[in-house]
Amino acid sequence: MLTSIAKSRAPAHILQRHFATQPKAADLVKPLSGIRVLELGQLIAGPYCGTILGYFGAQVIKIEPPKIGDPLRVWRHLDSDGQSPWFRSLGRNKKSVCIDLRTEKGRSLVKELAQQSDVLIENFKPGTMEKWGLGPDELYKTNPDLIFTRISGYGQSGPYSKRAGYASVCEGMGGFRYVNGHPGQPPVRPNISLGDSLAGLHAALGVVMGLLARQRIGDTGASKTGQVVDVAIYESVLGMMEGIIPEFDRFNEVSFPLNWLIPNLNCKANNFVQIRPPSGTTVTGIVPTNTYPCADGKHVIIGGNGDSIYKRLMKAAGREDLATSEYETNKERVIHQKVIDEAIGNWTSTLTTDQVLEKLEKASVPAGKIYDARDIINDEHIQARGMIEEVTVGSKEDGRGWQVKVPAVTPKLDTTPGSTEWAGPDLGQHTKQVLTEMLGLSEEEIKDLESEGITASK
Repeated sequence: MLTSIAKSRAPAHILQRHFATQPKAADLVKPLSGIRVLELGQLIAGPYCGTILGYFGAQVIKIEPPKIGDPLRVWRHLDSDGQSPWFRSLGRNKKSVCIDLRTEKGRSLVKELAQQSDVLIENFKPGTMEKWGLGPDELYKTNPDLIFTRISGYGQSGPYSKRAGYASVCEGMGGFRYVNGHPGQPPVRPNISLGDSLAGLHAALGVVMGLLARQRIGDTGASKTGQVVDVAIYESVLGMMEGIIPEFDRFNEVSFPLNWLIPNLNCKANNFVQIRPPSGTTVTGIVPTNTYPCADGKHVIIGGNGDSIYKRLMKAAGREDLATSEYETNKERVIHQKVIDEAIGNWTSTLTTDQVLEKLEKASVPAGKIYDARDIINDEHIQARGMIEEVTVGSKEDGRGWQVKVPAVTPKLDTTPGSTEWAGPDLGQHTKQVLTEMLGLSEEEIKDLESEGITASK
């Protein structure tokens, strides 16, 4: 539960001063204790932002439509209670409140909840919140301290802003799909919604920066300390593209077949070089970093692209003939990439994965296995780092009470760490509690809302 001062609408700088002068152990356990978040998003991007904030202490109130709830509840594998383990993970530490946003009364309830919140998260199509009378301009009239966090495919402005934007499409626009795959084949999508998770991560960062700015703006005496955090999925992907844009700009890159590149590696500005292409299991222009076959039918990843690391790698592989001055730096090694990769692959093919890793660990060469879910859960290092947590769903009294393993949320803070306190809640599990405690509704009023289908509770 929040402290009394956190329930008030005091600006962040006042809360900060309160905690600074009257510290309480309970308030200092997690860095976002006392921050209330209203999550209106569904599926992955918005909810992942809420998950991160809740993990580090924020009180996250998740608004879901009655009967259906967040569609993620019924995606992929379902437990015997009809809910997905995926939702139990992404919905951790949240309170589920069922309110129908398609109704005027439902939107009125959400507006009242927003008046008592520090952060609002939404990932609807741009214009939807304004259509409902819940846009920033409207909410700032009664809560000028709100951090209004918006996640969409293309952002809230620009010619594409009104387009529907799923992560799969936005990963293409952000440049990721172009470089992800094998030369001459269609681009490959990762078997996860990477763009959504990146957007959620950027949104959480924006929220924290907004809360910090709110404190500093408040110190100036300004009447409005909140602001809009505008996160686009494609921009979250684009920001991960490393040197692709500046390289294109400086070297006038164009599309050419890969075999054209080799004779032109030393070209300078105003000469043509190839736009960074898909590169399969390698990274364009960095050698050697690749995936190599082993005798046990598995593969090992080796990153031997540092100059001194490369020499140690080739010594371990018995190929010191490929560690002469002709291969001294990455610039030279790129020219001989095929020869180097074949030599390493021929060596790893004679050994099991464990044998390769043992030899490379002794040589201080970065290398590792390719983990599946079983490997992740059973790895001693991952366990020692506390990266797999267990939460209980329901109880034996209600016929459940099973444990669900979920990945921990990073980063790790040594003084105010985050944690998973409970699994994603049942649909409407906290409707009555939140409407009573935050809005002061009576039991009779809540029953009336439920009878009209505006709210629902478990």
